[in-house]
Amino acid sequence: MQFKLSEKIMKPDFQGEFTSSILKAGASKDIISFAGGLPNPASFPVKEMEAAVQKVLEKNGAAALQYSTTEGYEPLRAFIAKRYEKMGVDDVKPEDIIITNGSQQALDMFSAVMLDPGDEIVVEDPTYLAALQSFHLYGPRVLPVELRTDGVNCAALAETLAAHQPKFMYVIPSFQNPTGLTYSPEVREKASEIIKKTNMLLIEDNPYSELRFRGDGGYSFGRYLGEQCCMLGTFSKVVSPGMRIGWICCRNLPLREKLLAYKMTMDLHTNIFCQMVLAQYLQDNDLDEHIDVTKRLYGQKAEYMLECMKKYMPEGVEFTSPEGGMFMWATMPQGLKAVDVYYAAIKKGVAVCPGDPFYETQRGVRTMRINYSNSSDEAIEKGIRILGETIKELMA
Repeated sequence: MQFKLSEKIMKPDFQGEFTSSILKAGASKDIISFAGGLPNPASFPVKEMEAAVQKVLEKNGAAALQYSTTEGYEPLRAFIAKRYEKMGVDDVKPEDIIITNGSQQALDMFSAVMLDPGDEIVVEDPTYLAALQSFHLYGPRVLPVELRTDGVNCAALAETLAAHQPKFMYVIPSFQNPTGLTYSPEVREKASEIIKKTNMLLIEDNPYSELRFRGDGGYSFGRYLGEQCCMLGTFSKVVSPGMRIGWICCRNLPLREKLLAYKMTMDLHTNIFCQMVLAQYLQDNDLDEHIDVTKRLYGQKAEYMLECMKKYMPEGVEFTSPEGGMFMWATMPQGLKAVDVYYAAIKKGVAVCPGDPFYETQRGVRTMRINYSNSSDEAIEKGIRILGETIKELMA
C-alpha cells in the first residue's frame, strides 16, 4: 500500500543524505572515520555518572521517573544561566533557559515558530549541514554570506541586510562547524553593530566554545545584542552526546513563550531523568576540571593530525591549524573536487566529509571537513596516510 506523504519530508535532502552516511561511517568498525563530529569516549565521565544515577534514584527516584515541566529542571537551568558569565553575558536568569533535546531540536523550534515558506534567513557560507537540513523543512529562502578566516564578511552581511529582511541569522562563532574557524573580537563587534540596525534575530550556536586549547577567545554575541540574540548550547561536546541535553537561552519573553508552546506540542519535556542525573553530576564534580582534561586530549589529537597532514599530504593541499573544537578544514589542489576524494577514500576504508553539504548553493567544492577528536593516534596516522595517497592518485 502506498501512503500519501508530506512533500516536505518525502526523502532526505542533500544535507540529510550526507548526515546519514556520516553516522553510518562512524558506526562501522571497518572504516577509519574523520567524517563525523563525535566526542572521544575517553572523555566520558562514566564512573561519575554512575554515582550520579545512584544518588538521583535514592534521593529523587519518583520525581526522576515522573512527567516534568516543559522548560526543564530548574537546578540545571540555574547552572547554565550562571555559566554565561564566563562568556561575558552576566544578565542571564534561569527562566531564560529552555532545556532541549540537543541543539538540533532548538534549530527546529526556531524554524517552526518563526518561518513561513518563502521567508528569508541568513547563514554563514559554509555552515552546519544539519542546520541547513532542519531549516529546509520550513521552506525559507536561505541567504548565504561568506565566512572568512576571522568571521563573517561584514561588508557582505551589511549588503545582504540592506537588500533583504531576513527573520533570523544563524552563526557558529567559536570553532565553527565545519571550518573550525573562530570570529575575531573585532568581527563580533562590527557584525553586532550591523545587526543592531535591523529587526533580525541572531541565533548563536555555541557547542564548541569551551573546547579552546590554544589562544584566546572573544565574547558571545549575547553580550552585544541583548535579547536580539538567542544563544544555543549543549552538554553533548563537554559531557555526553548520548544524553541529548541542550538548551536555548532566550531573553525575549514573547519569543520564549512561543518556543515553549511549540516544544510542549513536540515532546512535552526533555528527558527529566537525564536532566536530573546531569544536574547531580555537575553538583558533585568540577565541570571546568573535566573540560580541561578533554581540551588537553583534543589539543594532542589536533597536533598529531597536523603533523600527519604535513607528512603525508601532497603539495597543493592546504589545511587550517585548529585552536580548539573538533575540526580541521582542508582545501584540495585546483581541479580536484572534495566529493571525488570522499568516494575514492571511503573505498579504501577512510571517511571524510566533503564541503558540498555545508554550502547552500555551491557544489563541486575543493574543501572538506576532517575530525580529529574521535580517533586513536594510530588511526589518525593510517587514515591521513591513506587520504594523502588517495589525493595523489587523483591528481595524477
